[in-house]
Amino acid sequence: MKLLITTQIWENYAWREDGTIGTGADAYWKPKGGGDYVVKNFKDFDKTTGVVVALRSQIEIDNDYFREHILDWEVVPDDYLTEFERSQLEFDGQILYPARELSLS
Repeated sequence: MKLLITTQIWENYAWREDGTIGTGADAYWKPKGGGDYVVKNFKDFDKTTGVVVALRSQIEIDNDYFREHILDWEVVPDDYLTEFERSQLEFDGQILYPARELSLS
């Protein structure tokens, strides 16, 4: 089995005339897709939430320009393909951009 973690990416579009970016109340965040992360050979089924919390620092980003936050996670079979991986196989015949693999160490 493998642990699949999905994220949401946001970008700040609040550029000011002086070339700086708006922050706080001036920020204008737009959703821009997401990412897929996997932990292969996952066996800690009773500690899944704790493992996801421990992996947060390898996944999440939050600054004035870009944010990526965990949306969901699930344990899936070893041969499970993400939606993006399936579409690559369908349209390109190969997976050039697999889900990013994370390490528990």
